[in-house]
Order: sequence, then C-alpha cells, then structure tokens
Amino acid sequence: MSERTGARRRLGSIRLSLILLAVVPSVTLAAMWGVTTTQMFAEGLRLRAQTELSRSTGAMGTEAALALQRERAASAEWLAAPGGPRTALDARRAATDRAVAELTGRSDAIGEAPDRVSEKLYSVLGALGSLEYYRDQVDDPTDITAEQALDQYTSIIDGQIHAFQELSQVDDGDLTSRAGPLVALEHAAELASREDAALTLAWPGGRLDAEGWAGFAQLVHTRRWLVQDQIMPALRGGARTEAEAILRSAEWTDLEAVEDQVLAARAAGGDGSVRLPDARQRWSAAMDRVSARYAALIERQTGLLLDRSADEAHGLLLTAAWLSAGGLLALLLCVVLSWRITRSLSRRLSGLRRATLSLARERLPDVVAQLERGETVDVDSAAPPLDYGRDELGEVAQAFNTAQRTAVNTAVELADNRRGFQKVILGIARESQNLVNRQLARLDALEREHTDPEVLQGLYELDSTASQLRRYEENLVIIAGEQPRRSWREPVALVDILRGAVGEVAEYRRVEVHTDEEVSLAPPAVADVIHLLAELIDNATAYSPAPSPVEVRAAMVGKGLAVEVEDRGLGLSEEEYASFNAQLAVVPQFDVVALADDLRLGMFVVARLAHRHGIQVTLRPSPYGGTTAVVLVPPEVVVREVPEAGPGDGPGDERALPARQPAAPPCAPAPAPVDPAAPAPLPRRVPGTSLVAELREEPASGPDEPDGGHGDFSAERAAASLGGFQRGTLKARGREADEETDGTDDRSARRPLTKDTP
Repeated sequence: MSERTGARRRLGSIRLSLILLAVVPSVTLAAMWGVTTTQMFAEGLRLRAQTELSRSTGAMGTEAALALQRERAASAEWLAAPGGPRTALDARRAATDRAVAELTGRSDAIGEAPDRVSEKLYSVLGALGSLEYYRDQVDDPTDITAEQALDQYTSIIDGQIHAFQELSQVDDGDLTSRAGPLVALEHAAELASREDAALTLAWPGGRLDAEGWAGFAQLVHTRRWLVQDQIMPALRGGARTEAEAILRSAEWTDLEAVEDQVLAARAAGGDGSVRLPDARQRWSAAMDRVSARYAALIERQTGLLLDRSADEAHGLLLTAAWLSAGGLLALLLCVVLSWRITRSLSRRLSGLRRATLSLARERLPDVVAQLERGETVDVDSAAPPLDYGRDELGEVAQAFNTAQRTAVNTAVELADNRRGFQKVILGIARESQNLVNRQLARLDALEREHTDPEVLQGLYELDSTASQLRRYEENLVIIAGEQPRRSWREPVALVDILRGAVGEVAEYRRVEVHTDEEVSLAPPAVADVIHLLAELIDNATAYSPAPSPVEVRAAMVGKGLAVEVEDRGLGLSEEEYASFNAQLAVVPQFDVVALADDLRLGMFVVARLAHRHGIQVTLRPSPYGGTTAVVLVPPEVVVREVPEAGPGDGPGDERALPARQPAAPPCAPAPAPVDPAAPAPLPRRVPGTSLVAELREEPASGPDEPDGGHGDFSAERAAASLGGFQRGTLKARGREADEETDGTDDRSARRPLTKDTP
C-alpha cells in the first residue's frame, strides 16, 4: 500500500469525511461572505467618511485658500504704497481669520482622516498658526523684501492645494479622476492670483526687474499650459462648458492681452528692467471678474463632486447590505442543504453498516448455528436484500446483497459438505466398530477356551490392540458429532473407571493409578470420562520415554473430582500450553485442517467430551519436567453412594465396569493387596463380561458338557483335560458364525485377567 493511500485511509471514517465535505464549503462560504460584506461596508463607510471630510474640511480649506489669495493681493497693494489706506487690507485679514477659524474648528474630523490627509491638513494648520508673524512682516518689512513677504502667503496656499489634492484621492477611481481637473483648476487660479500679486506690487513703479519679469513669465506659461493641456481635456459635462465660457469671455481675453504685453516688453528694455504697459485698470477689472468666476466654478464643481461621492457611498452601502443579506441567505441555504445531504448519506451509510454488522454478528452466526443443529436454512429469509436506491450507495448495497447471499450459500454448502463428510466418517466408524466388536467377541471365545499362558498372552495383546482400535473408532464418531453407543444404567466406581481407561492404552503396564476415593460417576458420563482419561493417558505414554511411569491420581476437591495424569516427558513451551488450554476452554468445531495433527485430534476429542459434561481440562508443566493434565469433574456428575447390585446384576450386565484392560501374562506373579493410596492392582479378567446379551447367548448345554460351566474353569482343569480344551476350541470355532453382532456390543465390560484367571 502506498503512503498516499495509507494517508487517505487515515483521514478517518466516511461519516467524518461527509461532515468535512459539508463543513469546509460552509465555513469557506461563511468566511468569504464575512470578508466580502466587511470589505464592502468598510469601503462604503470609508467613502462616506472621506466625502464628509472633503465637504467640511476641504470646502473650508478652499475658502481659506481664496481668503488668503485676496489678503495676499491686498498686502501687495499695501506694500506697493505703504502710506495708503488699510481699510481693504484689514477687511481681507478679517475674512481670512473667519475662514481659518472654521478650518481649525474641524481638527477632530482631521484627526479621523487617513494619515496621508491628516498630515497635510495639520501642516496647513501649523502654517496658519504663523500667519500673524507673516502679517507683521507685511506691516513692517524691515528684514525681508516685499516679494519674500508675499511668498509666505504663497507657501500656505500651496499647502492647502496639496491637502485638497490628497482629499480628492478617494477609493472610488471615477471620483478621483473627476476631482483631478478641479485640483488643477484651483492650482491655475492660484497661478493667476500670483500673477496679479506680482503686477500689483510693480504697478506703482511702472517697471519689473529682470528677476520679477522672469518669475511672471514662468507663471504665465505654466498657467496657460495647465489650462490648455491639462484642465480642458479632462473636464466633462457642465464643468467643461463653464470653463470654455470663461476662456471665451472678454475678461479672459483682456487678461491674456495684458500678459502678452508684459511678456513682449522685455525686448524693449536695455537695462534689464521691463516697463509695464499702462493697463492696470484693465488688468484689475478683468482679474476680479475672472477670479470670481474661477471661484464659483471650483465651488460648484466641488459641491457636485461631493454630492456624487455621497451618492456613491450610499449606493455602496446599500449594495453591501443587499449582498450581505443575499450572501447570508445563500450561506444558510448551503448549510441546511449540506446538513440534510450529509445526514441522509450518514443515515444510509449507518443503515448499510448496521446491516453488514447484523450479517456478520447475527445472521451468519445464526445460520451457522442452525446448520450445526442440522436445521434447514432458507437462503432468502437468511439474507434479505437491501434497497438503497439506484445511486452509487445503492450499487454498494446491491454488491453487498450479492456478497451476503454468496456468504449464506457458501455457509449452507459448507455445512452440507461437512454433514456429508461427517456421515461418511460416521458410516466408516460404525462399520469399523462392528468389525472390532466381532473381533473382540471372537477373542473372548478364544480366551475362554485356551489355557496355554503363551497363547493367552498373545490373545490379551490382540485384545488390548482391539480395545485401542475401538477407542479410535469412537474418536471418529465423536468428530462426526455423534455419541458412542456404550452406555450404563447404574453409577460406576471411580477405581473401575480409572482401570477401564488404563485398559484402553497400549502401554498400560507403565501406568500407575492412585486413589482412595470411594465415589462413583453418574451413568451418562461414564463412557465419556473413560474415553477422555484414556486419551490423556495414551497421550502421556506416547510423549514420555519408556519405561518412565505415568501416574494417574484422583481425589475429591472443593469444586468436584480432580484427576491428574502426569508424565515425565520433555513437556511443552509456555506458548504451547497457552494454545492447548485455549483450545480446551471452548467448544471445538469440526475443522479438517485441525485434524491434520494427531495430537490436535486427541485434544479435539478431549474438548468435545469435556464440554459435553462441564468438565474442565487444563495442561500445565510437571515438576518432573513433563506435563500434567488436570481433569476437574463437576460435583453433579459425582455420585457419593452407589446402590448395591441386584440379583440380576452380574459381570456381563451393562451396569458392570466398562474396562477392557489386558493384564500381565498369567505366569506373572500377582501383586499383594496394598495401601489404598498405592498404585491400584489390575482387576481380575472375566472372559465374556464385556459382551452384550446377543453376543453372550450360546447354545444351551448341560453342566456336564465340556463347553459348559465356564465359571468353574481353571488352569488346573485345563492341565488335566487337554482333550476337553481342544474340543471346546473346536466348538468355539463352530460358533463364530452365530456370534456376529450389529455393532452395539459394549466391549467396556471386560475385566483384565490376573494371575488367578486362566
């Protein structure tokens, strides 16, 4: 798996992905709506604030500039004739003071203006604060020239024009472009006012020095270029019409005519000074009318521009409000739709998830459980189809329908195959059991009729091998899910059960049984406990070296009857103990793979038998280095008091001990009766006791016949009557055809022979 695929899978669940798909666009749209709304409102509010500032401060600044221009002209007249009347000058100064006071009173609005505007306006206010000093210089020009005194007014007016230019730079590009010609027009009016101040200062003497003439010429050329090349091409509408009217007026013609005369007078002078034409009255009259028209044009166009700016600000705020409302509505609609879609998909996915989990955790286990019980399963009801529409999720549901139906069909087919396989195994096991029972029946007949110790020893070995084979056949029956046919109607003593289990083990001579408990086991558990212990004992003898003993100990404990089977082999690792104990702790299931190992086959059988009666089987290390198997039989299986056998009970009855345990050869010395805690001796072997009634039926014979009276048969009689032994052998062979059974022979009633039994 690539890193990118792993990263995508680590993002989280589909539900989280759906939530993210809904949340991320909603949050993005909300952010865009918030930013756009805020920006539009901010632009509208800023434009409105700039408009209000221009309307108040800008207009006042223009009034102050016009007042300063008039005061400068009056100051020029005073400087040209110092001894004249001051009425006009004082009036101009009073008008200027009123305009400056209004402008200064707007200091709060100036403080709220953008930095670039407020800096210019504060600079203007600072310069206006020095106005009294400049006036003193005009009243008594002792330290400076008259031109220098007038230049101080010019610097203040230039600062105001630049501040007005900054005010005209608004966020609306169209308004800024419209304000540009007005600023240029105000600058042209200032140039004309400066021309008037220069000529007013020179009229009394009738001449201009070379420097004054050069300055005048520069003012004229600059104003003309500004008007013709900058202002007129930029003006539109009514402003252009008014400007053209001014340019075509007689006053404007008179101004330009006087300017041309002054500019042409330089060539007539030889001392560097210029004689001014006699046109003072003409100039002053034209200048007053042009200045008034200039001021009116600037004021009117500025007002129109400010009204337009206010309308633009109002429209921008209104548009921002509508867009904000529309964006909010779209945002809410997007959030609602995203939530509904996400919720619908989440519900559908949750339903599909629940259906999947229901199949995995409920329906399939129920189907398997029904199949294990042998019940018939309806595939349609066990795998109902899911309907999730025809979209992509519906296609996933259809694929899941196919998958779950395939899973159920596969489970049914596997169960059918397993049942068929179990039936095959069970059929083979039953047939094999029939053959083994016939073999044991014939061995019984031979054991009853032979007295030769060597022959009997061989027969006993064959008998033990057949008993082991019967246990293996019962293993197949247990694996196939059935129960062996051996059963008892009465409780069986514990010591007999232990001996019976030992009798089904090939190396029974190595097994030592220790018990002093006089208890019995309930009939339903007898066969299974014998089989279970035989498997554990056989396993202990198989995995421990000969001739090391295998000890079997039984004692009552607080939780029931405890039987320990201990060997002295190599033992197992901790992981193997844990693995086997985990297998023994649960009900085993039929698994062909698990049957590949013979040890696992034995554990499978032990687990099946143990769980059938609530028996706990645990493996643990032995102090001798081998393994100890602890079998804990629950108290409800243990019987404390066993009823005495009735008249009909005998060694051949089904209530007898199910133990077929070969003994040592008849010639071996018999062990003495020992302490009950010591290893129990092998029981006496009574031929024929393990056979069912059908196998025990023989043709009636009299007490005097050689084949009758088996209860009185002994080794001494066999030694004295060899001919009778041979006749009995011939008769036994003749009865073989009549002693075949149907497989229900319970071979477990055999008792192994001791040295007292032929």
